[in-house]
Parts: sequence; structure tokens; C-alpha cells
Amino acid sequence: MNGERVFTGSIPVLADPRQAGDASGAEPAPLFLVSDSQLLFWGDEEGRFVDRIAACTRPGAPRAAYLGASNGDQPDFYSIFLAAMEGIGPAECRMIPADPCASELAYLEAADVVLLAGGSVERGWRAFEASGVREVVERRYHAGAVLIGVSAGAVQLGTAGWPEGDADAAFPTWGLAPFVVDAHAEDDDWAALRAVVRARGDGARGIGIPRGGGLVYHPDHSLEAVRHPAYEISMANGELVTAMILPPARAER
Repeated sequence: MNGERVFTGSIPVLADPRQAGDASGAEPAPLFLVSDSQLLFWGDEEGRFVDRIAACTRPGAPRAAYLGASNGDQPDFYSIFLAAMEGIGPAECRMIPADPCASELAYLEAADVVLLAGGSVERGWRAFEASGVREVVERRYHAGAVLIGVSAGAVQLGTAGWPEGDADAAFPTWGLAPFVVDAHAEDDDWAALRAVVRARGDGARGIGIPRGGGLVYHPDHSLEAVRHPAYEISMANGELVTAMILPPARAER
């Protein structure tokens, strides 16, 4: 690998200029990007990961919305979401389907927590564009709601998605995290992520989140790997550069 580097702790990244000048005046909450659902039930000696999510919500029982369009609104995956939300205490939860009605969009418009489920990146994204969910999620983010992207949902919160097996057909996504995201693709050394970053040219950046791991994109535009190291792949001077972002060191007890 060319130019391999290792970072520990929070890593600064450039802000997406589209996020400037938010009229609401609210500071966005951290973005929680996870490779799969494991982190929603994981904790260490310093506490549970889900407690970090709860700490970003306003006082009282949060209103939580689940977007399952990427997996076809399968109820089994919604059940996992409900179990995870039990970890943050009393919460009002609702699944917003791929083709939501007016009342479901209104619920999403007032949600404190929004989880974007895994599945097919392209399937979910096309549904969000067609239904108006895309714009609602953007508004919720800039109003301070907590967004959690799981697998495909994490990819959608980055700058690009692609049909499974076809990285050459990448399409733009939310870009709330100003880099390309991929999840649980360490077995093929992040081949699709590398292809998408390379195609975007110098200055492009991608982050790969391995199984069981996560990434927090903080309001100050720094990155924090959670549980497992994340992989950073970027283009510089026509070459791919690979780096490791390690989770912050834990204090000795």
C-alpha cells in the first residue's frame, strides 16, 4: 500500500460547504456511522455506545424514526431497531416506509433520532428521492437531530453510493459526511471504495468501516473510529494513499 499512515483519536476533516449558513441556527449533532447493528448493543468499561447517542438528544423521551427503504421495510430489521432504542430509555418509535403518507412524513419531520437501515444503497436512495424523505432528513440534520447510518445507511450519509458490484456507476448521495463511505468490505481490501475514490481524482477521500466498527463525524468536522480501526483511502498526486484511524486510547484504570 502506498503511503500507509496510522492515526489515533479524532481526525479533522474539511467541512462540506453545503453545510454552511444553516438558517435554523442549531448545531448539527454528531453523525453515527456503523458497519452493522453490533455497536448499538456494544459497550466497554467507559459505557455503552448507545448512551453516546442518547446524550445527543434533548431531555425527555426522544422521538425516533426508522427508515427501512434500503431493505424493503422488512419487519425483522425494525425489531432490531426497537431493541436498540430500548437501550436509551423511553422513546417513541415509528417505522417510516419507503412510500410514506403525509402523517408519516410529519412524524419524521419532528424526529429527534433518525436511523437509516442497511440493505441496498441504491434501492433506499431512489426511494428517499422519490418520496421526499431526502429533503426531510437534510432538514432534521441541520435542526440538530441525531442521524444513525447502518451499513447502506452509512454509505448514503456520505458523498456517493453505487449499485452492488458496479462501482463505476456511482451516484451522489447526501454528503452530510463529506467523504465516501463503505462498510464491512475489508475482505476484498475495500475494492469498490478504492475504485470510487480513484475515479474522483486528487483530493477525494473515502472511509471504510469494518464489521462491528463505527465512525463518529463530530460537529467540529473531526472523525473518531469506534471499537475497531477505520480505513482511510484518499487520492493525492494521482496515487491512492491508505491510512488507519485508530479508536482513541483508553485511560488505564
